[in-house]
Amino acid sequence: MAGLENARRLFTRFGNYWGRADAAAMKRIFQWDSFEEWLMAGPRMHTLQGVTRVEVKSCEIDRDAGKFDMEVVWRDSGEVEEHAIDLGPSAEPVCWMLVGYASGYASFCMGSDIFFMEQKCRGTGDRVCTAIGRDRASWGDEAIKPILSFFEADDIQDKVMLLTEELKQKTRELTRQRARLERLEHATAVLPAEVNSERFAQVLNLAARAAPFDSSILITGESGVGKEVLARYIHRLSPRAPNPFVVVNCAALPETLLESELFGHKAGSFTGAMKDRAGLFEQAHHGTVFLDEIAEVSPSLQTKLLRVLQEKEILRIGENQPRKVDIRIIAATNRNVKQHVADNKFREDLYYRLGVIEIEIPPLRERPEDILPLTRYFVEHISAKLKIPKCRLDSSCLDYLVRYRWPGNVRELENVIERAAVLCRDHTIRPEDLPPAVVHVTARLGTGPDVNIPMAAVETEHILRVLESVNGNRSAASRILGISPATLWRKLKRMKEIPQMTQ
Repeated sequence: MAGLENARRLFTRFGNYWGRADAAAMKRIFQWDSFEEWLMAGPRMHTLQGVTRVEVKSCEIDRDAGKFDMEVVWRDSGEVEEHAIDLGPSAEPVCWMLVGYASGYASFCMGSDIFFMEQKCRGTGDRVCTAIGRDRASWGDEAIKPILSFFEADDIQDKVMLLTEELKQKTRELTRQRARLERLEHATAVLPAEVNSERFAQVLNLAARAAPFDSSILITGESGVGKEVLARYIHRLSPRAPNPFVVVNCAALPETLLESELFGHKAGSFTGAMKDRAGLFEQAHHGTVFLDEIAEVSPSLQTKLLRVLQEKEILRIGENQPRKVDIRIIAATNRNVKQHVADNKFREDLYYRLGVIEIEIPPLRERPEDILPLTRYFVEHISAKLKIPKCRLDSSCLDYLVRYRWPGNVRELENVIERAAVLCRDHTIRPEDLPPAVVHVTARLGTGPDVNIPMAAVETEHILRVLESVNGNRSAASRILGISPATLWRKLKRMKEIPQMTQ
């Protein structure tokens, strides 16, 4: 179809590239004792590939001078057989791929152009096929000029080397991609529920990328968004996963007790210290320490935490000898740490050390796509925890759950589902099993006749709903509502509903 001349050019160039690629592979894979062994592997490779049986009749090589002279015999050439079947006898030699292969292999080994030319060929009626290979200078320009157009070998060695390097790069890239896919599969396995929202998917992607490294991480977000869950997710994706994950609630303990819990103490260092005790930092050696509510830590303890982050060492209470600890610290807070820094309530240097990577978790109301997957997970989880067989959520509840604002975020959703699971009948959660705040306020804020209620009534309902979600805690409610506690008090006074609530 291409014509004999074009066919010869294609087969010769293909064989030439094939030979150079084999020579490059032989050099890359094997450690040869001598140049001659590497060179002679070419004829053996050619034989093993089944295209012919190669015999080397003579070989004289001066590599330093660039001199090359080799004579070979090709027996049972597959090219001759195919040519004879399709075209019959030929007036010229027809072992074009064999010529190209031998020339390419020898050229790569020598680092200069070597040309084989067929002297006898079974395609022309000879008993065997023979060829002679020589360097360009030994042939002379006049002898090789007629065949140069079939080789067009300029820069082919550089192309082989370039493609070899590209192959290595692709192999390394595939290895990285496989490792990334394995991490993503593992990440999916450690998540409690599927993620549908783009914003939270970005949070998880950032967390997964940071997990393999020991950089400190600061997780921010409203109360109940799942900061500890994300911290555990990072720990499970990190090399420290087999080791401890220690949780410390910095707001739950007074300063002196928190310091003892974190750093440990020596016997007799204070009243009640009966024996030496290792702190949580030491107990978490090779693992991860999660410092929740980090913004509540006192200034003096902040200074000691800074040393832990900078020097990776702790000092037990009552001791003078520092102890090295190998830990990763992940901190979390629902406060505005930057504002605390501006107000001199939190050390700026500690903030920057903790927040090498800062991850903000969006509130549940800003990712409503995740409400239903989380609901399904909580129904299944709570059903197993409370031993309620085949507990399910009726579809009539979905609209209420999705349209509710969830001021308490994921934690509130979990509590709502647990309450509904306890109160439901026939193991089916229906709207009447949900808290009134979820059902009634959702109905009022939806479409229909109830949207005509006065703005003051909507405000009143919303304030009461938020207060109910935080168990009457006015400080927490004012933070959620974005107003000061004094403003909240005045609004409650105007409503003439000031119940006995916790501060």
